[in-house]
This record gives sequence, C-alpha cells and structure tokens, in this order.
Amino acid sequence: MLKFTKVSLLVLTLIGATIWAVLAVYFGDSICSVVRTSVTAVFGLFGLVTLASLGFARWRKRLLAAYSILFVAILSWWLFAINPSNERQWQPDVAKLAYATFDGDTVTVHNIRDFDYRSEFDFQPAYYTKTYDLKKLEGVDLFAIYWMGPAIAHTILSFNFGGNDHLAVSIEARKELGEGYSTIKGFFRQYELIYIVADERDVIRLRTNYRKNPPEDVFLYRLQGPQQTARRLFLEYMKKINELNVEPKFYNTLLDNCTTVIWLNTRINPEHLPFSWEILLSGYLPQYLYESRRLDSRISFLELQRQAHINNRAQAADQAADFSARIRAAIEKPN
Repeated sequence: MLKFTKVSLLVLTLIGATIWAVLAVYFGDSICSVVRTSVTAVFGLFGLVTLASLGFARWRKRLLAAYSILFVAILSWWLFAINPSNERQWQPDVAKLAYATFDGDTVTVHNIRDFDYRSEFDFQPAYYTKTYDLKKLEGVDLFAIYWMGPAIAHTILSFNFGGNDHLAVSIEARKELGEGYSTIKGFFRQYELIYIVADERDVIRLRTNYRKNPPEDVFLYRLQGPQQTARRLFLEYMKKINELNVEPKFYNTLLDNCTTVIWLNTRINPEHLPFSWEILLSGYLPQYLYESRRLDSRISFLELQRQAHINNRAQAADQAADFSARIRAAIEKPN
C-alpha cells in the first residue's frame, strides 16, 4: 500500500509538473516563436516518456534525473528571465500609471482616469490630478461586479471623502495592445499588475452603462469600520501605487488579482479579516463581509444585496456630475 501511494504521488507530480512547464514555455514572454513551440513539444513528449519509464526499473532513475534537470532549468528561466516591465505598448485604458505625493494630511493623486465613453471600446481618454484631505476620509465602499455567475466577481474599492467625492481603485491585469485577457495566461506572467485609479463615472459607469457582451451586474456595499482603518488602507494603496511606478509586478490569476491584493493591503490594519476561500471565490466576498459584520447587519443579506444593485441608478445618472451620490441614493449608511 505504501509503495502504491508513493508511485501515485510521483505520477501526479510528474503530470502536474509537465503540464505547468509546457504551459510556462508555450506562453513564455508573450511571443510564440517556433523555437519556444518546439521546446514545448519536446518537453511534453519527454514528460510522457519519463512517466512511462516508471514501469521499468532499468530506465526509471536515469530519466527521472534528466527530467528533474530539465524542469529546474525551465523553472529557473521562468523565474529569472521573464521580468515585469512598465515599458510596453499598452492598451489606451491602461496606458498611464497613477502616483501620489504627500504633504502632511493631504495626498495629491496624479493621473486619475476619467474617460468619456461612447461605447465600451470607443472613448476619449482624459486624466486629472486632485488633492485629498485625509481628515475628510469617511470610509470605504466595495463594488462587486458579476458577469459569469455568483462565484466570481471583479472587486473595486472606493474611498469616500464626503459628498460626491469618491476615488475608486480597480486592481487589474495590464494588457498590451492587441492582447486579450485569459485566466490561464494569468498564471504565467503574461500581464503586469495595475491599480487603475479612477473617477467612479469612469470605472463604474463603464461596467453599468457600456459593457454589454456580456452585461455586468454591479453591487455597491458600504463597509463598516473606524476612520483610522480607512486612512491606513488608503495610505497603503497610495504606497503600493507608487511602488509599481518604480518596480512593476506581475498579475497572477490566483495570488495577485483584484480581490487577493485587496486582502493583502487590508493587512495593514490589525483588525483585518482572516483569509478565507470566499476571498478566492470573490463572488462570495460580500457575504463573507456580512457574516463578519463588516457590512450593515440590521437587515438580511438578501435585502442588503437588493439595495446594493446599482445598474438602474447608474444608467439613469449616466454623465451627471453627482453620479456617485445618485448611485448611493437607496443605500442606507451603516452604523
């Protein structure tokens, strides 16, 4: 039984390692050259031969040793030869990185995105700079955006500075010109990480008013917590945004995505939530926050969710100057 277990684990390890290495080489650094495709095929075939050799004691050790050397070579290349960069031909919506400057209790944020949309892909780029007073920071809101069922959502935090003054930050994969998003490619260093700092009339209205294929359902939840918690989180976000200007990082579908990075940033606060599978399955994050009493618990979660759905209000507000206030009109402030 012990021998069977060891062989089974070895088989699964070989299969998993071969699949990972084949995909890592195939995707490479976004350039599918003939050489890279050839190496992919050769290593995949060698993995099958090594797997078959497990039944032959004479060849097993030699092929496993050779396989290990090749795998380590591929892993080393993947870790050290593929590097993130800010110097690429970017798609227009992610062309500029935001950054922040600090002066006491004021933070000036540069390159805040404020595009004017005619359709999802037809827009007029625009950016502005604005100074925020940390003493006016009232709290943080969470947007959860769904387009493929209840389990997966894109999440955006928005910092509330009072009235109609909100600053949204969407953590996304930074795509190059002509590049589409792929969940699988997101595991293999294909995209840089970007914090899109934007006016809500841009980053939220894009999703409620202009994305049609598929349409997206947007929910807005007001988070509960002290002002000092919001302040520390905002400053942590600004710190990370500045760091990405100097030292770019890769986006990762599982470990460095829109929701896991939010959780990593919240660790700046001592009372941050523990990690949960509901963070990985980001569509369930609002329910996790509700169960953890970080959302208004005076009403049921279903009622809170009903109030949180903002598509109709956003479509009615459209380009209105008080867009942020209008989409919050039916949402009660938490205690």
